[in-house]
Amino acid sequence: MKILFLLLCASIATRTFAGKVDTILVHSPAMNKDIKCVVISPGREVASGTHWPVIYLLHGHSGNYAQWIQTAPQLAQEATTFGILFVCPDGGYDSWYFDSPIDPSVRYETFITKELIPYIDQHYPTRADNTHRAITGLSMGGHGALYLAIRHHDLFGAAGATSGGVDFRPFPDNWGIKKDLGTYNDHPANWDSNTVVHAAEGLHNGELAIIFDCGLNDFFLAVNRALHQELQEKKVDHDYTERPGGHNGAYWKNSIDYQVLFFRKYFGIN
Repeated sequence: MKILFLLLCASIATRTFAGKVDTILVHSPAMNKDIKCVVISPGREVASGTHWPVIYLLHGHSGNYAQWIQTAPQLAQEATTFGILFVCPDGGYDSWYFDSPIDPSVRYETFITKELIPYIDQHYPTRADNTHRAITGLSMGGHGALYLAIRHHDLFGAAGATSGGVDFRPFPDNWGIKKDLGTYNDHPANWDSNTVVHAAEGLHNGELAIIFDCGLNDFFLAVNRALHQELQEKKVDHDYTERPGGHNGAYWKNSIDYQVLFFRKYFGIN
């Protein structure tokens, strides 16, 4: 009986619970609208004084705030297991997460860096500094994550991308980009200045912990290789991986676990 009791106690002690998944509204004064966000918090009672590191997850073109939890439902378990808060904001159908120089209604860089982060830090028990805040994303969101983190490494200490559109200039007629930047032929400076590869020109080693990857059958493979080469030439430390796969949910579901591991190590979480 004593052995059975000890086994039961061990089972209770090691049991983990899926994280709590909530959809919230965060108002953006910059865009004068409420924006939906999925917040995945650890599904366990919070001890007094507990504060969580945060990983922001940005969705891809034509996706929305729910894309990440639908694509990678294991994030709910990882939130509890590792004590991490995941925040998945809606970035619009095709915003690419910058502030448009021609459309004042598109201000997603301002929303995430000046409105969303303060809101999350005020309403959740976060560790509100850049050494405990990371950002990553898929496709359009991969561009957004690296673009924002490089430009705001005072806010983010680590950043990543999976299948990221880190240089969209080779695709001047795709994904609604010219709607917010103008056509590439007429406004090349707008396109150049809003790419990750351009932002990376001013990045110095040690300013940001970086991880990104791309599938061997992905149409963004060439631009990811070019970013990897640029960072190597600048001697900026980073993790870059190519693995079998394409531009799809199966690839992103697998990839995100490696990125969460990278961020856990950065946060100092075993």
